[in-house]
Amino acid sequence: MKEKNRIVETVVKALGNKKGVDIDVIDVSELTNIADWFVLASGTSNIHVKSLVDEVEALVKQEQGIDPKRVEGYPTAQWILMDYGDVVVHVFHPEAREFYSLERLYSEGARMEIDK
Repeated sequence: MKEKNRIVETVVKALGNKKGVDIDVIDVSELTNIADWFVLASGTSNIHVKSLVDEVEALVKQEQGIDPKRVEGYPTAQWILMDYGDVVVHVFHPEAREFYSLERLYSEGARMEIDK
């Protein structure tokens, strides 16, 4: 497994700050060339999903000094993707997370232990 990434640590912290549900960090570096890390989390409602994304964006900017390259899905808040290059953050509404099941698609990727 790759060494922990500071952006990943900040993202996990931000998601925890806003009570993100089922936070999962997957090392996808050996499975895809899209990114090295996927961070997945769920919110309990559309408003919660948006607040999680807002917190991630604010804290990563504050602590790491970077903005996402792009954010997709914010208006509907069913599945919001935040692209930080080597780190891609996926914040889901629970039904969308179950439907797309990225954990299953990337089940061969190593999981990062999350301090709770």
